[in-house]
Amino acid sequence: MKKTKAFVPFLLIIIADIIIFTLNKQLGISIFKNTYFNFFEMFSVLPPIFLLLGLLDVWVPRETIIKFLGEKSGIVGMSLSIFMGAAAAGPLYGAFPVAAIMIKKGAKFSNILIFLGAWSTMKIPMFLFEMSSLGVKFAVTRWLVNLVGIILMAIIIDKMINRNEKLEIYKKHTHSF
Repeated sequence: MKKTKAFVPFLLIIIADIIIFTLNKQLGISIFKNTYFNFFEMFSVLPPIFLLLGLLDVWVPRETIIKFLGEKSGIVGMSLSIFMGAAAAGPLYGAFPVAAIMIKKGAKFSNILIFLGAWSTMKIPMFLFEMSSLGVKFAVTRWLVNLVGIILMAIIIDKMINRNEKLEIYKKHTHSF
């Protein structure tokens, strides 16, 4: 029953799309075309991500993740999380399965948040594009502001979420694989 509830929003969107199509065919066709292209993009991105996740899960021992990204990783863990997020390719929804593997392997909660923040705002190709089109000063300033903001937010969120809530998150993701 729980898995069926997960599809309710999806089904409601399909019903809304069908209603829109019946009321305004041109808008409905546009909606279905956009949906088709979004699904095509998503399904072209996800298989390589899941392949890499499978390799990461098998080839990288839990102890290595704990050493470099775990509770005692300090600045090394933060730096590695930033680099992994900034160097990653693909849309943001590709970051969440990676974060789930990081949870499974024992990465520190704040490092996972830093990784997600870096993936969403600090991509290296975007930084290079900004340097060439908007100027070095703008690109470096934005990157540094994001860097500080991501680290501060991760630390604040890490402090706000109590130990039991974190354990529940880790337990949920450890048993889902």
